[in-house]
Amino acid sequence: MAKKALFIALLLASGLAVAQEPDQDGFTQPLKDLKFNPGLDQREFERSTLDALSVYDPYESWNRRVYHFNYRFDEWVFLPVVRGYRYVTPGFVRSGVSNFFSNLGDVPNLLNSALQLKGKRSMEITGRLLLNTTIGVVGLWDPATRMGLPKQTEDFGQTLGYYGVTDGPYLMLPILGPSNLRDTGGLVVDYVADYQINFLNVPEVASNHPEITALRMVDKRYTTNFRYGQLNTPFEYEKLRYVYTQSRKLQIAE
Repeated sequence: MAKKALFIALLLASGLAVAQEPDQDGFTQPLKDLKFNPGLDQREFERSTLDALSVYDPYESWNRRVYHFNYRFDEWVFLPVVRGYRYVTPGFVRSGVSNFFSNLGDVPNLLNSALQLKGKRSMEITGRLLLNTTIGVVGLWDPATRMGLPKQTEDFGQTLGYYGVTDGPYLMLPILGPSNLRDTGGLVVDYVADYQINFLNVPEVASNHPEITALRMVDKRYTTNFRYGQLNTPFEYEKLRYVYTQSRKLQIAE
């Protein structure tokens, strides 16, 4: 019996030896020769990870204060107003309001698309404007999307980036959120262009009726999915800064 047990043990040992032999690609034991730094602790790992997410932010101290202001303003003012707006306004009315302001936004989209020499996109945005302003009754409906012309956003910050203007220092704008020096200047140009073009006479009327501007701001927050604190991390500021910066690069390169 002892001899039989010894024989079985030898067979198992030989089988394990064969199983442990690396295959031709060497992936049977991929961690065997991996060298670890015994001095690398969790704090050093987190610091090196954050260094990889670094963005030019010379005004970080001020930006963090604005970030915390936005966080509390969102929590105590903006989101309660949005919840009240959702509670008292029927869904089809909210949809109509969003479509209307989205149609207005296609005017600077078209202007910036043309400035970036994007011929196809300019034609698509022109088609959206024509369809939604006429068939969609001044933009209350969005038939263009159903007809294969989805919303495409372009702003003057992207236009500046298209022509090689660097983004400059990162900025956290009160209420408006993450930006940078280039995109902040672009916001001003887009606002002035919107007022000068005065599409459907809305910008001029809104200058005398601040409730229209307030409704536009509430609708913008209503249609924005981001919520402060949703990343559930003490490094949300760094991650938000990095994601914004990289997303803008992708939008400009698009």
